[in-house]
Amino acid sequence: MFTVTVRDHMMIAHSFRGEVFGPAQRLHGATYVVDATFRRDALDADNLVVDIGRAAEELHAVLGDLSYRNLDDEAAFTGMNTSTEALAQVIADRLAERVHAGALGAGAQGIAGIAITLHESHIAWASYERTL
Repeated sequence: MFTVTVRDHMMIAHSFRGEVFGPAQRLHGATYVVDATFRRDALDADNLVVDIGRAAEELHAVLGDLSYRNLDDEAAFTGMNTSTEALAQVIADRLAERVHAGALGAGAQGIAGIAITLHESHIAWASYERTL
């Protein structure tokens, strides 16, 4: 399996519902370093997993729709605890939509999976991986 990973970041605000979240039930900010890893079994005709530039651009666009927002106010997240794990899935799904739409180029149609890792800090992170 071949992989290519691109990295970006996002800054959001949100709160959680449920006693398990303790003080994070109050509105707070989070800054995430975001890694998007693209996987495929064989390289494309140009010996690439994915065009790194296009992958970075599309990750940046997906994160741009989330950054500098209070996710509690976003309709897409109504009734949802926007945990690190849940946000990793949202980002993976939105990137997968862009792959299927051709935004990462024709060669990207051979991508078998995407893994998203959100780093909350240097000691804690969460990931979500999906197939395409």
